[in-house]
Amino acid sequence: MFRTLIQQNLQACIQFAQYFYYGVKPAIPVGVRFALRHYHAIPLKWAVASTWPINPASVGVPVNWPGWPDGKQFAFALSHDVEGRKGLKRCRALAGLEMEMGLRSSFNFVPEGEYVTPGDLRSFLIENGFEVGVHDLHHDGSLYRSQTAFSKAALKINQYMEEWKAVGFRSGFMRHDLKWISKLDIRYDASTFDSDPFEPQPDGVQTIFPFWVYRPDGSAFLELPYTMCQDSTVFLVLREKNNHIWKRKVDWIAEHGGMAFMIAHPDYMAFDQSPSSSEYPVS
Repeated sequence: MFRTLIQQNLQACIQFAQYFYYGVKPAIPVGVRFALRHYHAIPLKWAVASTWPINPASVGVPVNWPGWPDGKQFAFALSHDVEGRKGLKRCRALAGLEMEMGLRSSFNFVPEGEYVTPGDLRSFLIENGFEVGVHDLHHDGSLYRSQTAFSKAALKINQYMEEWKAVGFRSGFMRHDLKWISKLDIRYDASTFDSDPFEPQPDGVQTIFPFWVYRPDGSAFLELPYTMCQDSTVFLVLREKNNHIWKRKVDWIAEHGGMAFMIAHPDYMAFDQSPSSSEYPVS
């Protein structure tokens, strides 16, 4: 009983610290935020080396797994979270780069963040074979403040889902509660990961496969955990100089027949200019 009380108080303190951080975050320069995360992440990287970026416990095949279409060995999925105005301005350039390479991805936009998503941009992406998804509501850390707050936000999120003809959702900061998320009118959610100790809510789902999440009424949505380290983590938090972490992980996923699902942010990609402290070369 005493142990349970300590755990509850500890969890409450962690939640308070996170909400305090989200409150002051806009006043902290992006470069400073990544510097603070860097000095926190370096010792953590070595502490979790046995389960990140590869967690051996994540290879279990789901029950009744039908395999990938057409007998494919594994799957690769690419998605983008557009966090701010800078990222919004770079969406067309990023989409153009992917079209040159024969790729298509999903672009997830914040409905009520620091920008308004232009209808012509959504049309451009959809007409060229991309997908448009919903990324949180405000992207300010408030979505999971309480179950009541989430339920109210879900009504607005569902309106945007319908207006944008979107079927996929991802929470900001990878916060997640799959029971709460079931209130959304979605075909899939992408707010979880197989293993990522660098996120505010680091509880991974420990699988490199998609899986169904059932609602009380018997309906279900597909959960797509990202399995490739986020670009911001690789290049801005850990300050890696190459993409060897990605190559290592995708080879391992392919070997085990899983899903290599990646998140990359146009906000942090430098296309033509020299990268700032909060960017990396798009190459």
